[in-house]
Amino acid sequence: MSCATQAQAAQTFASKNSAVAGRRPEWLRVKLPSGPKFKEVSDTIRTHSLNTVCAEARCPNMGECWGAGTATFMILGDVCTRSCGFCAIKTGRPVQGLDWDEPNRVANAAKLMGLRHVVITSVNRDERKDGGAPIFAETIKRLREEIPGVTIEVLIPDFRGVWDALEYVIEARPEVLNHNLETVPRLYKQVRPQARYDRSLELLKICHDRGLRTKTGIMVGLGETPAEVFELMDDLVDAQLDVMTIGQYMQPTKMHLDVQEWVHPDVFATYKEIGEGKGIEHVESGPLVRSSYHAERHL
Repeated sequence: MSCATQAQAAQTFASKNSAVAGRRPEWLRVKLPSGPKFKEVSDTIRTHSLNTVCAEARCPNMGECWGAGTATFMILGDVCTRSCGFCAIKTGRPVQGLDWDEPNRVANAAKLMGLRHVVITSVNRDERKDGGAPIFAETIKRLREEIPGVTIEVLIPDFRGVWDALEYVIEARPEVLNHNLETVPRLYKQVRPQARYDRSLELLKICHDRGLRTKTGIMVGLGETPAEVFELMDDLVDAQLDVMTIGQYMQPTKMHLDVQEWVHPDVFATYKEIGEGKGIEHVESGPLVRSSYHAERHL
């Protein structure tokens, strides 16, 4: 896309976006979770003593996804060593070591749920040199043993740039390797204070070069500009990224970062058009899009 076209798009974005008010706009309202399939998934998660990012991060799509029988498993416990400004997951120092039975419970639960595509994410475990990466590898292995033909997406942390830890995940060969940039570089100190934009880009490039299908996601509405999003897309094209997700940031509690802007659905449609026009194979872009939303379509 030419600079002139991007400038025209930015003007369109400015006219479409609405200022933050007390209530979410109509397009961000979702139904409360309910139904027999939702209860079945909830019971399976509970009886296997598992965590899901759906519940821990208060995902707005939980009702839709669980109602369809899908969930994103969160491994390595429910306490994260980082304090990202957008995230509702508990922050602290985990008191337990690695739970080596967790991969078995994830595989058994996924089999009971009849899943053919499984998404695995985790908290950060920065207190460990290996970042918990061996549990990712073991979970992938157990899923393939329990569910022949299963496809797997992992949404991984940056392992503090310890690429020996990343190697555990690469060697397990998930079908999709996801690592979220979350926002534009300028906002990292507020949004991801313990992360580094260049390190996350390097991780994605390493995984692409090792033959994995790569994916990342960002939130908008945090104060970024369209021009900054375009520049981020250019960085992703340089890293030869395959899939990008773009969704609206929604403040999980009053203790988290404020929403700066409700981004109009037409803007998300334009971001998709621009990203794919730049060379990203697939851009999933919409107000309620999250990293694992429609993940099975990203293969």
